[in-house]
Amino acid sequence: MENPRRKFIKQSAIASASVYLGSLGFSAKSYGKIIGANDRVRIGVVGYADRFKGSLLPSFLNHSKELNFEIVAVSDIWKLRREQGQAELQKRTGNNIIACRNNDELYRIKDLNGVIIATADFQHALHTIEAVQAGCDAYVEKPFAETMEDNRAALKAVKATHKIVQIGSQRRSGPNYMAADQFIKEGKFGDITMVELSWNVNQPGRWRRPALVAQCKQEDTDWKRFLLNRPYEAWDPRKYLEYRLFWPYSSGMPGQWMSHQIDTVHWFTDLKHPRSVVANGGVYHWKDGRSSWDTMTAVFDYGEEQSDGGFQVVFTSRMHNGDERPAEIYYSNGGELNLITNKVSPKGGMTEKAAAAMGMKANLLPEVNLTEHAVKVAASANTGADPLTSAHMRNWMECVRSRKQPNAPVEAGYYHSIANIMTTAAARTGAKATFDSKTQEVMADGKVFKF
Repeated sequence: MENPRRKFIKQSAIASASVYLGSLGFSAKSYGKIIGANDRVRIGVVGYADRFKGSLLPSFLNHSKELNFEIVAVSDIWKLRREQGQAELQKRTGNNIIACRNNDELYRIKDLNGVIIATADFQHALHTIEAVQAGCDAYVEKPFAETMEDNRAALKAVKATHKIVQIGSQRRSGPNYMAADQFIKEGKFGDITMVELSWNVNQPGRWRRPALVAQCKQEDTDWKRFLLNRPYEAWDPRKYLEYRLFWPYSSGMPGQWMSHQIDTVHWFTDLKHPRSVVANGGVYHWKDGRSSWDTMTAVFDYGEEQSDGGFQVVFTSRMHNGDERPAEIYYSNGGELNLITNKVSPKGGMTEKAAAAMGMKANLLPEVNLTEHAVKVAASANTGADPLTSAHMRNWMECVRSRKQPNAPVEAGYYHSIANIMTTAAARTGAKATFDSKTQEVMADGKVFKF
């Protein structure tokens, strides 16, 4: 039998540890899942499609051996992709990969530590909730959410479980973007007066999957599980595989492209969402049955909610003419910060001549290289282990071990989703969209926006 004094000390130590861990937000159950420095981290894949295959997988493999991570399972509700995923992952990793018909099966796997989620746009938030409630950390592709209901629920779940969630906003792991953030926050740039964002492609097959659509049969997948909380409608393989072309499964351009760029506005300024958004556009060129626009312009008003100051952000996108060079230019009265050239310059700043007319002094920024290690951003989504995604994946993997917050925590996804949903509301109603901070609802035409 244990010595009574030793037993008392042991029980006191356990009780003290429980109190301490509770103060940090850990439960006894979550403490039991803390990963040791030498433990192998076991990862599942949720959704085996182009984004995962083309970019997330090679990015993961860049660091998995060094950081002692391994993929052990793949979950996909379509038989074809599930079997392809199992075979390819076994080939690439050398592991015996478990093929799961759905996420219920995935989360029954013993000692699963985390997941990489790359499913349909509207599913990201709900799949995040499943993951963290099953005790898993998650790398989640953007857009984080396409409705405020999903957005609020996912944020609440992540915060309640204290899981490490990295949103796939990979610019936050780019050295040039980090340098821009520092330059602006140190006050060297001055007040932002305007931001121009654009993302253009000229690719007839973008978001189209005709060959796959022909192979996809309802009996080989789970249509009801795919729909999750969206209104039921009859089986449609185009909406299953080409979901980015159809609302309410995707917002299209805002969720796919704007979410990356608007996130930098929030990051650099610490503003959480626009004050208002207006949008216009349409399907002007690709008459293929899609409901998502192929051309759009959205105009955002940003600033403190009770302030007369602020600045405007303009996002434009077209899918019928493009040069694969997304534009991100920040303007101040003294010049511009260009995240394509990765330079700060006095271009457009107030010259001595212009200032003298009003008895003012010139305001011209110096020529500055943001970083010697700039990373080019391309509009193509699946470019292998591109440097930004690779760095972003590594950051998540390191944070899974350290339990520190990653570069793009769940709040980043929550806030970019507010901007996306406001854009969708403006586009679909034709009204100016605003955000009610008290109710955390997007408003358009005096009503809460719902799909």
